Formats: sequence, C-alpha cells, structure tokens
Amino acid sequence: MWLPTLLKAIEGDLQTAGLQLTAEDIYSINSSSIKDAVVIFGGGCTAEVVSTQGLILTNHHCGYSVIQQHSSLEHNYLRDGFNAATLADELPSPGLSATFIVRMEDVSERMLAAFTPEMTEAERDAAARELGEAISKEATEGTSHTGVVRPFNHGNSWYLIISETFRDVRMVAAPPSAIGKFGGDTDNWMWPRQTGDFSVFRIYASPENDAAEYAPENVPYTPKHSLPIALGGAQAGEYAMIFGFPGSTQRYLPSFAVDQVMNVIDPLRIEMRTASLKVIDAAMLSSEHAKLQYASKQSRISNGWKKWIGEVRGLNELDAINVKLAQEQEFTTRAAGKPEYTEVLGELAGLYNEYLPYAVARELFVEFVYVGPEFLRFAEGYTKLITSHAELKQEGKLDAELERLKKAAEGFYKNYIPAVDRDVFKALLPIYRQHADPRLAPKELAVIDSRYSGNTDRYAEAIFDKSIFTDPARLYKALDHFSPRTAKRMAKDPAYTLVKAFSSNFFDQVRPRHSEVSDSLDAGMRTYSRGLMELFPEKTWWPDANSTLRLSYGKVEGAEPRDGIIYKPFTTLQGIMEKNNPNDPDFVVPQKLIDLYEAKDFGPYAMGGDVPVCFLTSLHTTGGNSGSPVLNGKGQLIGINFDRTWESTMSDILFDPAKCRNISVDIRYVLFVMDKYLGASRLINEMELVSRADEPRVIELPLHR
Repeated sequence: MWLPTLLKAIEGDLQTAGLQLTAEDIYSINSSSIKDAVVIFGGGCTAEVVSTQGLILTNHHCGYSVIQQHSSLEHNYLRDGFNAATLADELPSPGLSATFIVRMEDVSERMLAAFTPEMTEAERDAAARELGEAISKEATEGTSHTGVVRPFNHGNSWYLIISETFRDVRMVAAPPSAIGKFGGDTDNWMWPRQTGDFSVFRIYASPENDAAEYAPENVPYTPKHSLPIALGGAQAGEYAMIFGFPGSTQRYLPSFAVDQVMNVIDPLRIEMRTASLKVIDAAMLSSEHAKLQYASKQSRISNGWKKWIGEVRGLNELDAINVKLAQEQEFTTRAAGKPEYTEVLGELAGLYNEYLPYAVARELFVEFVYVGPEFLRFAEGYTKLITSHAELKQEGKLDAELERLKKAAEGFYKNYIPAVDRDVFKALLPIYRQHADPRLAPKELAVIDSRYSGNTDRYAEAIFDKSIFTDPARLYKALDHFSPRTAKRMAKDPAYTLVKAFSSNFFDQVRPRHSEVSDSLDAGMRTYSRGLMELFPEKTWWPDANSTLRLSYGKVEGAEPRDGIIYKPFTTLQGIMEKNNPNDPDFVVPQKLIDLYEAKDFGPYAMGGDVPVCFLTSLHTTGGNSGSPVLNGKGQLIGINFDRTWESTMSDILFDPAKCRNISVDIRYVLFVMDKYLGASRLINEMELVSRADEPRVIELPLHR
C-alpha cells in the first residue's frame, strides 16, 4: 500500500511490472493526474470520476444507505433499481460528500523536532495536535481547502494532507439489489462471485465550479481529471493497480497481539453478531417491509461478522503466530548491542497482557450498545433534552430541539420493529454477561440476579414494556406535551437509565485505562516498527493503512488458495444463471437479466460469447478500498474493487501475495447493466470508452426510450 508521494522511488519497479505511465501521471501536484479522479466517497468508501461532468462510480454497497434513504414502498429503488432520465431527475442526497486530495507533503522533520524523549504520550499527542493544526492552517489559509497532519508508522513519520470536499452529491443510477447485491451474505467474501456491486452518483459544484453546499443552481462538476474506460476490460495476466483510501491494517502486530485477535477478540465479535443476525435474518424473511427496513443494518452487521470468521481461518492457515514468533526471534538476534530495541518486545508483551481485559470490555460495549439493540442508542440521543431542557427554554431553543427530535424519531421508526429489537436485546444480553469482567461491567445489571432470578429474558421484556422509546405513539405524545415533568419521567425511563449506565461505566471505568495502555502500546510499537525497518533493510516495508490515499499494484490473476481448489480469474453472466434460485433471496435473478442472457443481447461488452462479471487481482486491499478504481497499465478503468476472497481477510495482519486476492466488478458488466438493463446510455455517452485497439473514442449509444 504505497503512499503516492513515494511512487517516484519505485517507478522502475512499477514499469517493469507493466505500468505504461510515469509516477507523475499517477500523482502530481502541478498537473492533472489520476489522483484527481479518485475521491473519498461519504465516510468510508472510495469512488472514481468517469466523465468530464463529474459522474462518479462506486460500489452498490457504498451507496446502499443512500439508495435506501431514497426508497419507499412506492419507489423501492433497492428492489427495482434506479436510473435518472435527465440531470433534473438526479436525486440530492443530504449528508453525502466527495473529497479530493489536493496534495500530500512529508512534514516528518518539522513534526519530529517538536518531540522530546522526556515527553509522555499525552504530552506528545498534545504537541503533535498543536503543531499539526498550525501547519495545516499555514497550508490552507486563504483557500477553501482543508488540511490535516496525520501520523504514519505509529508516529515515525508525518504527512500533511490537503483536501477539498464537495457536499452536493446526487444519486444518478443503481442496479436492483438482485444485481448489486447478488449472492448476498452467502457469497460475501467468497469466490466465485457474480455481484454487480456498483452505483452511480454525480458531484455538483457552484456555477464557478467551486465546492458548495447543495443548491438548485449548482451544476455538474468539471473535474481536473476523469478516468478513461477500457472497453476491453481486464485481461488475464496483465498489470493492474488500485488507487483508493484503505482504512486500517495492522501488519506490524507482534505474536502475542495476533494471538489475542485470533483467540479472544474475533471470536467474541463473531459470537455477538451471530446472535444478532439470527434474529434479524428471520425477521427479514417474514415480510417485504421488514426486509426493506433492515436491509442496510443487516449488511453492516454481517459484513464484519463474516470477515472476522475468514480472518481467523486465514491466520490459522498461515500459521501466523509462529510466523510472527520467528520474526521476533530474528529481531532479537539482530537487535543485540542496540539498547533502544533489546527490551521492546518484552515491554510490549507485558502491555498486551494488561491491555486484554480492557480490550474485551471495549468490544463488548461496542457490540452491545453501538451494534446491538437500537433502542439504547436512540434513548441516549435524548440526553440533551433531559439534562438541559431548562437552559434550552431560557435560550429560546427548546422548540427547535423538540422538532429536531421528532424528525429524528420519524427516521428511526421508519426502519424499526420493536419486536425485532427486543429479541436482539434478549439474544445479546446473556453473551455480554458471560464474557464481561464484573469489575468492568455496569453494576446496574446486578438487578437481573436480585430481581429477576438471573432470567435475562424477563428483564428484557420489562425494559421494553416500560420504556417510552420503544413505543412511537407514547414518545410522540410526550414530545407534543413536553414539560419538566416529562423530562423527569424520561430520566427514569429504563432504556435511558440502562444506556447511561453502560456509557458511564465505559467512559469512567474502561476507556481511561484502555487509553493509557493504548498510549503505551503506541510508544512501544513506534519503537518496534522503526526497529523492524532498520534491522530488516532487505524487506519491503510500507506504513499501515490509515484511510489515506494509497496505491497497490499486481496482476489480474486467479489463485490456488487450498489443496485441490483453483480460482479462475473471471466469472461471467453464465455463472449468474447457474446460481439462479427463485427460492433463495440471495440468488433471485431478475427476469429482464435472464431475457438479455438468453437473447445474447450483450452489446459491445462481451468476452468469448459471454459478459464478464467479476475478476480477481493480486492487490493489497482492505476496508475503505470499496469502490476503488482498478486500472490497467495505461491508467484506464477496468473494474471497481468491492471485496476480498475469504482466504484474504487475514491480509490486514499478514499479507500473503500467493493467496490474497481482491474481487472487482468488471467494467464491462457495469456498462452492460447500465446500458442494457437500466437504459442509462446517456451516462455511458458521457464517458471516454477506449476500444480494444486502444484508440480513445466515445461510443455513442442510442438513447433508450
């Protein structure tokens, strides 16, 4: 995962591997380059600009919550898909943004000079914050840009990142979920895969082409660069690269930390989410309405769940703990005579041992309160009203706060079924109690034993029966007739008192020590990672992912992940038809797609008499790379990254180039679905399609009526 500022140093390696561009063509601060067509989409995905009118492509799952936001029973875009016939039909999406990187600059020398050996981690963090803000301000003063200074390699190096954010991003097109999510949870993280995981949005700007909040007078953004599209798509064995914003990796973890991930943390997360999914999946099968309400939530919960299952399996298959132990033994040998490194592994081992109970307590809190039953988080949202209603009234802001809460409640209850949430609560509470260290759990849970004889189901029923937050009629009535007396009743509401007990316990009993040990671990890991790079100069080291722009390169290629199993590099439309199962919601194929296949109506998007759907590449990816452009050696778009194979999920910790493969939707399938299924030829006509003869040309398609 190379920093784009360092590509010049490996330009020769890139070109030997098959790149036909220069490093400057990929990342330049003086001229337009590929970086100017790659954006952070929303809060955690990547997207790419594919037209001179600000059209962007990303994953269907990245746009999923926005598609759901625009959907209703009357206009169910998740089920039916969406295609804006004209610019006027493109749907504003409040809260959605697209962020371009203007430049990245190494400021390590200046930052490191601000630290002294005597500083505590807290003092170091404060100094870094103060100087980082000053550097950012210097770099962005007089512009509309945003600056931030970010640490890399646990603070061994620092980069200034200047960005520009556009906040008027509109939904343009999306396939139905039967295409965009084909295979569902069954195929998630799996190969072979036939998922058309794409959606289409557009960036809008002011009439002067500047970043602006939504306004009716805004116009499609004219980008500095847009990606040409290779109509020939991906070719087996060719050079490929991915450019995007990978979220987080932990490749420097020592053996004892990997042991904790494999044998404690991941199994705990898996157990909690398995229980939630059992309830939610059953509810979604019960009705179309419930399926629509819980679609996005279920996807968020199940994605991590399946990833962690694969991660544990992959780390076991790679014998990760022993691999790390062997590295540590060699580290110890090479560190002899270097006092700055001789004690660091022993110190880290002690710190991780101290860290574990607090890490478990944190995971339990996150999985129970933030991922589990929704009524707890919802109730906590009333803290300001309950605790500050008098001040709000005095300042003349009470009515506005009540209206805000009513609107938020409407959005919450639109996708909420109390009985489902109650059953999630029932399923998770016994697991929480089983794993929680009594010293680090809310004391209020003792009432389950004292009043309910240890029966967590009876306790859950009592909470739900008594709480105002699980009953929209009672809540709306309370808000309509709000008074100080109402606030007192809300303060005693069992859902509110429970979530405040969980939160105060976490923030008072868990987080302070968790943060202290984490700070010490950061200091130790800073020394250890610096030692690895210094003592093992023959190896290639790159900074862990931290949601900053990175490039990874490799090839379009399959794999042989286990004995007797061969992954071919491509899947096709035929594979979709082979998986078609009207009785399995993950594999229902739309009739229109069946008709197109049977008629062989593939347009210019076929390969060998079929339409390629997905392909594999040996690129290093992780969360945040969803939606990233996959490019060939000429910088032409050949696909959109959306997943890894299940054998690859351990790559956040241990990357194996022989086994790890990322999964992308082939750009030919994207174009085929847009053209033949959605009738979105006006969008394709915006794009620069490059023919198989590699001659740029815009292929004009007839507009569908």
